Amino acid sequence: MRSFPKHRRILGENIRTYRKQTRMSQEKLAERADLNTTYVSAVERGEENISVDALVRISIALKVSLADLIRGV
Repeated sequence: MRSFPKHRRILGENIRTYRKQTRMSQEKLAERADLNTTYVSAVERGEENISVDALVRISIALKVSLADLIRGV
């Protein structure tokens, strides 16, 4: 199994946690953030190096602050 940077894994876990708290599917999050579902999945697994623009769109879609998403990173 390939190892990904710790900060990307933590960020992905935070996104997944907030997404699940809102009972939102990856597909719905991708739609609301105008991103590809495969990309959202990869971000949650820490495989993708997410851009600031995409992170802001996810933050808005989840209605959480950027600070909440990057907590612990």
